[in-house]
Amino acid sequence: MGMQTMTAILSALELDGLGGARQLTPSELLQPARGPRWIHIDAAQCESAEMLTEFSPSLDISTAEAMLERDVRPRCLQLDDNVHLILRGVNLNADENAEDMVAVRLWIEKDLLVSSRFRRLKSMIDARERLLAGRGAKSIADLVTQVCGQLLERMEPVLGDLDDDTDALEEEILENPAPELRRKITDVRKRAILFRRYIAPQREAIGQLRRAEVSWLSDRHVRSLQESHDRVTRYVEDLDAIRERAQIVKDELASSLSDQLNRNLYVLSVVTAIFLPLGFLTGLFGINIAGMPGVNNEAAFWIFLAFLMTVVAVQVVFFKRNRWF
Repeated sequence: MGMQTMTAILSALELDGLGGARQLTPSELLQPARGPRWIHIDAAQCESAEMLTEFSPSLDISTAEAMLERDVRPRCLQLDDNVHLILRGVNLNADENAEDMVAVRLWIEKDLLVSSRFRRLKSMIDARERLLAGRGAKSIADLVTQVCGQLLERMEPVLGDLDDDTDALEEEILENPAPELRRKITDVRKRAILFRRYIAPQREAIGQLRRAEVSWLSDRHVRSLQESHDRVTRYVEDLDAIRERAQIVKDELASSLSDQLNRNLYVLSVVTAIFLPLGFLTGLFGINIAGMPGVNNEAAFWIFLAFLMTVVAVQVVFFKRNRWF
């Protein structure tokens, strides 16, 4: 095991079977395992897939290459009594978007877990801290099911915030529909789509792991995975509902804005109808030719003004009777 391989290792733990673990030194990592091991790798530091095959003879080169791929979707593949599992968790790193989900790649054997990541994933950090504190998994199967549950547990508040944002948009549109809300609706729909892009395949991956015929998954682990599968199914359904609600909210906003525009156009039409005859009369009496009545009458202006006011009053009465406003 070369120096580059040691540099890529973020942590190497040996489980004691009681919920605790100890950190392995580089020399101990080269010795035969005395208990289940979890080796966590920084994939960005791995220069070749061959580095990962050093941890287990069962880890073939094609699987090792998949462990180092950057853009991966959740999936589960059983190879004999081993499993290659890829999951995604919400991105809770500083100054990053939660919907830019972080992938973790797992190679699972009965007494060995090799995981790799390119970005920090807090669920993996929590699992490591619990092991070092003596409150973690007792076996590799326990560790895998706990990681699945923790990934989904951290998704819940993020998806809850997305649902709350949708509720707030609905209330805001009912109270004060404004064109600026279109951007917020688009943002909610985009986030829901991005979350569903990875959460829906994760449901299938967990379901395949639950059905995997491997010796190290007990009935208790299967039940735990079933709960995780039910939870991620609910998340997918919630995201679908958020997308549909966002579309309904968008339609409601478009309808409200259309109603506002129609009301404004109607008012403008009424005002135009009132001033149309006034404009005609003022234009007619404004021509500068001989024979215009009242040219030499000092009271002609006031008479004409009273006539215009009478025309307006007649129009208003006519519009009122016909319920035009």
